[in-house]
Amino acid sequence: MSQSYAKSPAAERRFTTKEMVLVGMFAAVLAVISQISLPMPTGVPITIQVFGVALVGASLGSRLGTTATLVYVLLGAIGLPIFANFSGGVSSIVGVTGGYIWAWPIMAWLCGIRPKTENKTKNLVISIIFALIGLLIVETIGGLQWHFVGGSMSIPAIAVYSLTAFIPKDIIITVLAVLIAVPIRKGINNAGNR
Repeated sequence: MSQSYAKSPAAERRFTTKEMVLVGMFAAVLAVISQISLPMPTGVPITIQVFGVALVGASLGSRLGTTATLVYVLLGAIGLPIFANFSGGVSSIVGVTGGYIWAWPIMAWLCGIRPKTENKTKNLVISIIFALIGLLIVETIGGLQWHFVGGSMSIPAIAVYSLTAFIPKDIIITVLAVLIAVPIRKGINNAGNR
């Protein structure tokens, strides 16, 4: 006689082997993408890291995407040289770029929200909106820490600089990441159904 048991909430939160592998792989993707950067005299490099964060969140969903991003941030914080320009350590977290790094898990979580309307186009538009809200949070927290830690630029000056050097590029690559994540997510889901 077979019995079915309901999973406890704790059991449902545990990671499967497949999920742990995906988290590790996508944390590694973030580490690689982070090295594509252009150092700037302000101390905040121009990077495509938000592309990686959006891609991880949108591909894996909120739970796994946030976990992969947190793993990446924690590994960098303990000293592995996986942040931009092969940097790492606590100094990266508390320095002028630290606010951006701290905000990435929030962005990954927002990018991972999967709307469930009946319309695929509407779902995609909602996903892009959530991703852009995540980008706004990253830019805000990052800019504030840059101001308070760096001290050499005012908040309005940082806002103007960000609107010129970062935000237009970041909007484009965030939207692109959400679009690219659609077939990746399907591939991950199909691999789980085999």
